[in-house]
Amino acid sequence: MNKSVAIFALAAVTTTPVLAAEQPVTINLHNKEIASILNLPEGVENPPVVLMMHGFTGSKNEFSIGGTEIGLYTFMADKLAQAGIASLRIDFTGSGESSGSWEDTRFSGQIADAVHAFDYLQTLPSVDGSRIGILGYSQGGLVGSHLAAVRPEANAVVLWAPVTNPVATYSTIMGVDKVAEGLATDADQSITADLSWGGQTTLKGGFFHELPLMSAAGAIASYPGPLRVIVGSKETIVAPQPIMGQQMLNYHKGAEDLVVLDSDHDFGAGASVDLAERELAPKTVEWFEANL
Repeated sequence: MNKSVAIFALAAVTTTPVLAAEQPVTINLHNKEIASILNLPEGVENPPVVLMMHGFTGSKNEFSIGGTEIGLYTFMADKLAQAGIASLRIDFTGSGESSGSWEDTRFSGQIADAVHAFDYLQTLPSVDGSRIGILGYSQGGLVGSHLAAVRPEANAVVLWAPVTNPVATYSTIMGVDKVAEGLATDADQSITADLSWGGQTTLKGGFFHELPLMSAAGAIASYPGPLRVIVGSKETIVAPQPIMGQQMLNYHKGAEDLVVLDSDHDFGAGASVDLAERELAPKTVEWFEANL
């Protein structure tokens, strides 16, 4: 399989109150700079590694847990490190600290970012590039399923509340009329939409044009490795559940399971760390421990 050659630059090591072995990493490819954080577990030589992909309007640390300043992905990276598993969490182009404009965001661009990050991990001497897992949340789950199709050598995949029907999900998030407007407009024309959880976002028509073209279930059908899908029974964004999660398993062929938690789309983490501590993190870690 031919892969693009990339140049990678590691920035200075930083520390946080939560994670003692984090490094900010910039992945440079052509005119892109993908900001990331590499977490290496202490005392583990050549550990397996998980690539973590954030959701819609999110960033590499994900939203803060229960009013703290600790992001859900920061928390998850720590749990992986405690199990001896490294992780790389990235900002998609146009999000967080990566280069580019959010308005230019498209699914195809995020998939390309994920492929570049995966290929980077395959060359990174501080991890075992032959043992790579994929973790994606929400839109990052849709991206993760497409990454698994393009890089079927991934050893294990965990998808949290993955977007399986983009037209339906983004009609819920931005409104049916706004999605229809986006589908009808030019690819480079900007559209501002209200978000179901508050606030607004501005995206170009090209984002909307890709909505009917993306299929997480169709993509995961090309991935033969172990797949775990974790969803919340009280979902209102990627809904209805657990049907949407089961759809992934119906198309995937290989070791798999569906975990249904008593939660909403954010697994209750917006209010409390409790469910993430008791179920979300352990169910995620055990899948990677068993398969990486």
